[in-house]
Amino acid sequence: MSAEHPSITRFRDEHQRRGGTGEIVILPDSVHTAALAAEALGCEVGAIANSLLFDADGTPVLILTSGAHRVDTELVRTTIGGPPLRRAEPEFVREHTGQVIGGVSPIGHPAPVPTYLDPWLQRYDVVWAAAGHPAAVFSTTYDELLDLTGATPVDVAKD
Repeated sequence: MSAEHPSITRFRDEHQRRGGTGEIVILPDSVHTAALAAEALGCEVGAIANSLLFDADGTPVLILTSGAHRVDTELVRTTIGGPPLRRAEPEFVREHTGQVIGGVSPIGHPAPVPTYLDPWLQRYDVVWAAAGHPAAVFSTTYDELLDLTGATPVDVAKD
């Protein structure tokens, strides 16, 4: 069996350091969407916390959103203030998170990143989020995710 990917190990160490209680699960490489991850984990797609990094004129902004939502960037920008939010380029994501798109975890970045959490995730007893690699996820709760990240709750979509 191969060794654990270094980005998962870094996540595991940071998760433990912050007192995280969830389980880390390695999924098949073919699970690259919230819907496929939900199917593999046996949960609703809304219980998948997508970590989306945006570029606000060079400043990273991390939004942890339910897999049931598409982020309304103008709604979020209006709520939090600041410049427009653009989808971050892969190099920007790696620079600010140390991880690749599809595997960005809510914690463990080289420097603090302003983080916002979709309150919709409160609807689920168990929430699954990326664990530093596209094939790794971890279980958590909304409240624990809020504590682990220091995120600010913000509505990300008009329901």
